Amino acid sequence: MISGSSLIPENDPTALFISAGMHPLVPYLLGEKHPAGDKLVNVQKSIRTSDIDDVGDDVHLTFFEMLGNWGLGSYWKKQAIEMSWEFLFDKKWLGLDKNKLSVSVFKGDPKNKIPKDNESAKIWQELGVPKNRIKFLGKEENFWGPAGQTGPCGPCTEMFYDGVEIWNDVFMEFNKNVDGRYVPLKQKNVDTGMGVERTVAVLNGKKSVFDIEPLKSIVEAVKKLGGNHDERAERIIADHLRAATFILGDEKGIVPSNVEQGYVLRRLIRRAIRYGKKLGVEKPFTPHHNYGAGFTHEIAKLVIDLMKDDYPELEKNKDFVIEQLVQEEERFNKTLEKGLKEFEKGTDPFILFTTYGFPIEMTEELVKEKGIKIDKEKFQEEFAKHQELSRTATTGKFKSGLADHSEQVTKLHTATHLLLAALRKVLGEHVYQKGSNITAERLRLDFSHSEKMTPEQLKKVEHIVNEQVRKDLPVSCCEMSLEEAKKIGAMGVFESKYGEKVKVYAIGDSKKPFSCEICAGPHIKSTSELGHFRILKEESSSAGVRRIKAVVE
Repeated sequence: MISGSSLIPENDPTALFISAGMHPLVPYLLGEKHPAGDKLVNVQKSIRTSDIDDVGDDVHLTFFEMLGNWGLGSYWKKQAIEMSWEFLFDKKWLGLDKNKLSVSVFKGDPKNKIPKDNESAKIWQELGVPKNRIKFLGKEENFWGPAGQTGPCGPCTEMFYDGVEIWNDVFMEFNKNVDGRYVPLKQKNVDTGMGVERTVAVLNGKKSVFDIEPLKSIVEAVKKLGGNHDERAERIIADHLRAATFILGDEKGIVPSNVEQGYVLRRLIRRAIRYGKKLGVEKPFTPHHNYGAGFTHEIAKLVIDLMKDDYPELEKNKDFVIEQLVQEEERFNKTLEKGLKEFEKGTDPFILFTTYGFPIEMTEELVKEKGIKIDKEKFQEEFAKHQELSRTATTGKFKSGLADHSEQVTKLHTATHLLLAALRKVLGEHVYQKGSNITAERLRLDFSHSEKMTPEQLKKVEHIVNEQVRKDLPVSCCEMSLEEAKKIGAMGVFESKYGEKVKVYAIGDSKKPFSCEICAGPHIKSTSELGHFRILKEESSSAGVRRIKAVVE
């Protein structure tokens, strides 16, 4: 059993959020040895907004918990499918009714020379699944990955119980590279994913994930907010504010904004507020303690209370979560007020969206209510642009990242370790990594520090890093328990559980290294490979967090 990771990907610019349990394990799927061995299992918090328009039905969520288990070159299709069958139907495990199972398998992709998966179909038949309950489907449905734009991927077989997809066995045998080619992996991996919420609903004989805890209690709280009843709206608010609470409660300090993770966060919060208005939540609550008015933070407090035992970071960052929700709700209410005034003046509906940031969905509703005639073609064109922007921000960027382990990315990853150690020497030991994003062109490090760095400080940091490069320090790795890593002062986000083994990379003398960090990424052998380190920019990332972009030349 290994620990789940942060919702924010480490060093992978091709995706905004962790969307599956395999995402943090990319280096190991590519062949690096995992400290815990070659058979792993965990629960991973995940964000997936590709199905955002389906949220409100019985099964779709933007935030969910994913059960996963992996065979890192240790077993293949037959063992994976047989284990899935046993776990689902054996009385000592879930004990479900095997007559309610149907499965899908990959029908092949001739264009990329990926064959039809007859092997999986045959295994299912041998276990007792009738031929008419085995469907061959295409790439859209039965080919999984990569988590970003590049990385490990492969065909999958999905399991449906009473028509609801509850489990997916992925056979990772390819690495999709930057030019879109599928290259066979040296090591064949099995990656399985099972949604906790859907599985618990099935086990309890419930039709919907919103009928089980904690979502049931969150929906009940939402129902009390307004005078109107709308099941879909109530579910959307519950889901979106749970997702927003987890993003804000993450250690990486993401805040609502118009770019990247912040854009998705803002969209979730504002969409929840918009549906709140549909329920008649017009008057904000009386300010509670120092939190301010509004309703989003009230739901967030409930989410935290319900889920803090499994996710202590929510309680730890509670004040930050609530403060950000209050501020965003106030900002959005001002936007809505301004937009409504403009609407009453007769301002063109699509200008409300482009100029005032008024939600296009609300504009559509107002237009219908008032019976106003608009230039539908122009409006749809604007709406299409909006959807494209949403999709881009939701699915991520389009540059290769850590997944391809390119030489330049590996160099920049190691340089990030040197940069963090240098920042702690110049600014003080309050500096910790809050996030990292690496492309083949540059590194980006977010770190805890409340003031803008002076030119002298930046010059000093640059000098210290380049001094370590000139020294040609060795980069070494060893495996140890989390407790041992803490004892030797290794830096890192301590998400690992008690007793778990971790990889620790040291740069410099093993007894007194310049840098010592818990890490899973690829590293160079010695610092002289870096050439010259140069800082491009230092700026604010969010409250109490600064950001540095740098290159090696």
